Amino acid sequence: MDKFIQLHILTNYGPSNLNRDDLGRPKTVVIGRDQRLRVSSQCLKRAWRTSEVFEIVLAGHIGTRTKGMGKKIYADLVSGGIKEKEAKEVAIKIAGVFGKNKVVEKKEQLEIEQLVHFSIEEIVAIEVLVKNMINRKSGPSEEELKLLRKNHDAADIAMFGRMLANNPAFNAEAAVQVAHAFTVHKATVEDDWFTAVDDLNKHEEDAGAAHLGEAEFGAGLFYLYVCIDRTLLKENLGNNEELAKNAISALVESVVTVSPSGKQNSFASRAYASYVLAEKGDKQPRSLAGAFLKPVNGDDIFDDAVNILVNTRKAFNSVYGDKSEPKILNAVKGEGTLEDLKNYCVGGVR
Repeated sequence: MDKFIQLHILTNYGPSNLNRDDLGRPKTVVIGRDQRLRVSSQCLKRAWRTSEVFEIVLAGHIGTRTKGMGKKIYADLVSGGIKEKEAKEVAIKIAGVFGKNKVVEKKEQLEIEQLVHFSIEEIVAIEVLVKNMINRKSGPSEEELKLLRKNHDAADIAMFGRMLANNPAFNAEAAVQVAHAFTVHKATVEDDWFTAVDDLNKHEEDAGAAHLGEAEFGAGLFYLYVCIDRTLLKENLGNNEELAKNAISALVESVVTVSPSGKQNSFASRAYASYVLAEKGDKQPRSLAGAFLKPVNGDDIFDDAVNILVNTRKAFNSVYGDKSEPKILNAVKGEGTLEDLKNYCVGGVR
């Protein structure tokens, strides 16, 4: 089996603000002394794992990331007839199994300090425990508080990992590495001054706008690199071959068709990948981000970017002796299909 799948993706986004910094501006990065627009890996992974593609293909195999599990447990206990004081004490104890509870004025709170990624099996175990406590009107035993699960079918945890600071034995190493996407050319963050008009203002006294605002945006052709460790993914899923295949299929489709949700209502900047170069093999993976250390600045940025990417790969493979054949999808020229791409990536998982 080919251990690694590598995806090199070029996606064109028109005017957009997909991923904002603390000032509300599109995120940027300096590469080769030139500013580029950037979309963080965290933003991309969030868009994929909450997408309709994941929801359909991986139904019943997606975990839940939350700080507020203690609040849910408390609400369920109270609605089941447990007194509020006792319910709060028990909910804090159960939530504390998964992470350190927040402390306010030296009192433990229902909320956990860090986001915890709960597997489906863990959520079910919590629900069963809550029902048992409601039925018998008593708190949990030490044995019942062993709620963490090392083996589970949460495909998103298997792909993107999880870290539990207080219980490292139940951590999961991510089987999918996602780079930050960046534009292959120089890019500038632009300012848009906009106004809003009051529909009831008939301009009899004031012809001005009812609101004046500012929004930042940028546009460009982004390069994204994704690496999938198929062996680790399968191991993370308890060697469930069928689920591993579905996870890869859902991920590949999401990567090329799902856009981050940031400012979509303002910019409608949804986009499919224009170009995908997929590789698989056992050699140590490597990004081709270096192909764009020098910004693309020709008349046809897309064709130039594709040629630079392909030639860089050939040069690397010549030096390091890689003779693997890639799978190409070029939506601009109508070459390849999404199904062929998914079959190529899924094929060989066994």
